[in-house]
Amino acid sequence: MANGQAEASPSTDKQFFGHPRGLATLFFTELWERFSYYGMRALLVLFMTAETMTNNPGLGFSVGKATAIYGLYTFFVYVLSLPGGWIADKLWGQRKTVFYGGCIIAAGHFTMAGPLVGLPDLFSFYGGLLLIVLGTGLLKPNVSSMVGDLYPEGGARRDAGFSIFYMGINLGAILGPFLCGIFGEGYNWHWGFSLAGFGMLLGLISYKYGDRYLGDAGHLKTGESEEVIAKRSRRFWSILSAIAAIIVIFASLAAAGAIHISLENLAAYLGYAAVAITIGFFGYIIFFGGHTTDEKKKLGVIFWLFILAALFWSGFEQAGSSLNLFAKDLTDRVIMGIEVPASTLQLINPTFIVIFAPIFGWLWTWLATRNSNPSIPVKFALGLFGLAGGFFVLSWGAANATAENPVTPAWLIVTYFLHTCGELCLSPVGLSSMTKLAPKGRVSQMMGIWFVAAALGNLFAGLLAGQLETLAPSSLFWSVALIVGGGGIVALLASPGVKKLMGDVE
Repeated sequence: MANGQAEASPSTDKQFFGHPRGLATLFFTELWERFSYYGMRALLVLFMTAETMTNNPGLGFSVGKATAIYGLYTFFVYVLSLPGGWIADKLWGQRKTVFYGGCIIAAGHFTMAGPLVGLPDLFSFYGGLLLIVLGTGLLKPNVSSMVGDLYPEGGARRDAGFSIFYMGINLGAILGPFLCGIFGEGYNWHWGFSLAGFGMLLGLISYKYGDRYLGDAGHLKTGESEEVIAKRSRRFWSILSAIAAIIVIFASLAAAGAIHISLENLAAYLGYAAVAITIGFFGYIIFFGGHTTDEKKKLGVIFWLFILAALFWSGFEQAGSSLNLFAKDLTDRVIMGIEVPASTLQLINPTFIVIFAPIFGWLWTWLATRNSNPSIPVKFALGLFGLAGGFFVLSWGAANATAENPVTPAWLIVTYFLHTCGELCLSPVGLSSMTKLAPKGRVSQMMGIWFVAAALGNLFAGLLAGQLETLAPSSLFWSVALIVGGGGIVALLASPGVKKLMGDVE
């Protein structure tokens, strides 16, 4: 019972494109959260590299410093999904965790807009990024986990549900860069950041309004006593306080000049640490987690998909850095006498997603009825091939572009189309596969692992984009295409063995 009324069953209350009505609640919550995230992200590198003495002043950072900060920011946005998933599984439940995360995200965007009311630029900038990082770590893995809870029967219908959910993500990703880009890049950067905050507030309103349609999805289900949970909570806050103190001490020493480390090196070290921690985490749960042999095999599959996903995102997530800079510096953006902001070109990919996500969702279901649906590992290989194809195209376009003679946006449009095809083969399928493969009681943690892969990809994407200071864009894009394409070949060759380890999941 909730508010005196019986909750609808999510598996039978089909009112949203033939899917549970709760899917609409999560669809619109994620739409507005992604509006805020992608709207701000489209402005981030451009704001950091913009000159300080202009009508719309930025921070005046170098490309290397800006893309390193971008990589670190997006890394932490996703890596904190792992503790965010643990908090939901062990302390709060997904439903409560998502709401708190959204509140913190909104506070972060409004903090970034702080100079509008007289707050210092750098304080507002770094403080806002920190809040967004913390809030997204709480929200992102858990809203996706609740989508899986709406489909206890699993199967191709769950894949189709995730594809619809993914369309909501990308509707937000269209509106965010378009509106935030117009206000932020066109008038005042901080207006764009503020608009992103209002977007998150709309997401919170949508979430609370549709809460009654979620049934039991997202409630804490540890089966443990309140005393055990309270003890775990106290231990968690103690550890969190210690980590926060270490971070504050490190930042203070770095600001005072006692520690000398570049942002680029810090990003690289964090990447190595994240890889080591992830390997250690998988080793621990496989050998000491008390899982059956079948569960261990599926955990091994998750680890393999994690590697492929990290490779994919290391190329794909250059959209906000190197591809954004390519749009600004080497693309002719004048349409009918009006120069389109570079940030608005970020909406090309999500526009393609909205168009093709239903088609891909229908395609997987149609192929499944004919026993021809590609396996999850094959879909991952196809995703890598699509990404590699996009970078091959863009390297060709970049080879013919100069600041004096920029190329048409068609090169970016074709690139984003191929990237979209790759993304639709890998990303929604990857989200769904985490809920299928994860052992009971570790769904949110495995969803967190999925976002750790995105974190590593974002971090390395930022580091790769920093090479634009010394490397020609065509050479950078060609190198990425070769590496990702090689990964696709390996993934395809390994797919039969990986499918056997999955058992009857599909």
